[in-house]
Amino acid sequence: MADRNNREGDRRAAPLPEPLPTTCVDSHAHLEIVTGAAADHDDVKKVLDDARSVGIDRVVQVGISVKESQWSVDCANKFNTQVLAAVALHPNDAPLIEDLESDLEEINRLAGEKRVCAIGETGMDFFRTEESLRDKQKYSFKKHIEIAKAHKKALMIHDRDSHRAVLDLLDEVGAPTHTVFHSFSGDAEMAKECVAKGYLLSFSGTVTFKNAPLLHEALMHVPLENLLVETDAPFLTPTPNRGAHNTPAQIPHILRFISERRGEDLTTLTRAISNNAERVFGSFLR
Repeated sequence: MADRNNREGDRRAAPLPEPLPTTCVDSHAHLEIVTGAAADHDDVKKVLDDARSVGIDRVVQVGISVKESQWSVDCANKFNTQVLAAVALHPNDAPLIEDLESDLEEINRLAGEKRVCAIGETGMDFFRTEESLRDKQKYSFKKHIEIAKAHKKALMIHDRDSHRAVLDLLDEVGAPTHTVFHSFSGDAEMAKECVAKGYLLSFSGTVTFKNAPLLHEALMHVPLENLLVETDAPFLTPTPNRGAHNTPAQIPHILRFISERRGEDLTTLTRAISNNAERVFGSFLR
């Protein structure tokens, strides 16, 4: 997730794209920040309806604190054919929590909820977390991995300027069956290593940016079965609406970019990614 302290809630809404030929999934969004509303509010329904109108009929709503993880669960319970929840303590925040054990216990409790499909976003971030706090960040990441494995849920990783540390820790403690690198930011070599280990790489709007040649190259080394897409809404709005307020409805722009870049049929690509999401996160009809 981008810097959520820079919410820019007054940015213009991005226009809706042309609908997709078949339905797909936004595998990572923050609807509580998109809307600033209660989990059952009509504003949330409007965002989901807009997404469905262009072919995005399912969204993984991602928690970043105990409070926002509970919001995610409430949202998934309210919109129980469209939304699944992920729960976690964000790696930038975890080292600053006074009673980290208590919050981890709450995340473990929420992980047992029926409509929780993943533990995330968790991970490591050496861009915003100072060196003196990184041991505590690493400890939190380990505990989230344990929670994911205990509940047999996918692991959703936030990794910023910490690629090697994240990969090494996964090797050390053992990754869950389904491990997803949210808004993948590595290069081609990292992509190859992740694929070899069976991890999934989720590409956000950043892959559409002209100034992202390393991502463009990495994208070419990810087999269809290891590929997901996401918005990280309200952040990282894809081209051609960069700078506008992002929502799950912007996924078609990412899919069309990937289709053109990889020379793959859009319908084939979209169906494969939809199937990947259902395989990793489980059915939205539960």
